[in-house]
Amino acid sequence: MESELSRPAERRSGIGWPQLLLIVLIAMVATVAITLWLVKSYLFASPFTPVALTPKEQQVLSRKLDRLETGQTPGNTTSLEPTPYTESGASREVRLSERELNGLLANNTDLAHRVAIDLSQDLISAKILIPMEEDFPVLGGKTLRANAGVEFAFDDGRPIVKLRGISIMGVPLPNAWLGGLKNIDLVKEFGNDDGFWKAFSEGVAAVNVEEGNLMIRLKE
Repeated sequence: MESELSRPAERRSGIGWPQLLLIVLIAMVATVAITLWLVKSYLFASPFTPVALTPKEQQVLSRKLDRLETGQTPGNTTSLEPTPYTESGASREVRLSERELNGLLANNTDLAHRVAIDLSQDLISAKILIPMEEDFPVLGGKTLRANAGVEFAFDDGRPIVKLRGISIMGVPLPNAWLGGLKNIDLVKEFGNDDGFWKAFSEGVAAVNVEEGNLMIRLKE
C-alpha cells in the first residue's frame, strides 16, 4: 500500500503540476505587466498638459501682474511716464490661484510641460519631470517623475516653511538623503542667522495657502 510520504507532492497538496504551472505563468504575466506599467509611468513619463487660462482668467491675471509691476491699481495707465515714487495706496498682498500659478509657468517659462503645482491647506506640492542626461548610468535619456511637498503657513507672527518630503518614482526619499531637513521649520532653524531666511521672515506679514489659492502679505 502506498504510504502517505511516498505519494507525489501534488497529490498530497491537492494541486497538480498543470495547475501549478498555470499559477506560475499567471504570476509571471502579472509581474511583466506591472513592470511595463511602472516603466511607462515613471521612466517614460508623458509631459504634463500646460494649464490654458480662459480669456477672462488671463485678463484677471494680467491685471494682477500689472499692479505688481507698476504699483498702480487696475484701470490706471501703465504707460512708462516719469512720476514721483509713492507707496500711498499700494497693495502689499499677492493673491494667486492654483490655475494662475500654473498658467504663469505655461506662459512665461519652459517648465509648463515639466512642472505642475498644487495648492492645498498649508501645503504647496509639485509634480516634476526630470530629464536624465544621455550618459547617465542605466537611466540615461529617460525621464523620472518626482513629487515634492512644502508646508507653507504662518503662525506666531512668522512664516513656516517645512519640507514635507520628496518622492522619486513613487518612493519617498529617506531624510538622510535630504540633508536631515524633512519636517524641519527652515525659518525657525535658520531665521536667527543673517541670510535669506531671516530677511524672508522679517519681510512677510502673513501667509495663507488653502485649496486652490495662495496669499502672501508683505510688511512695510
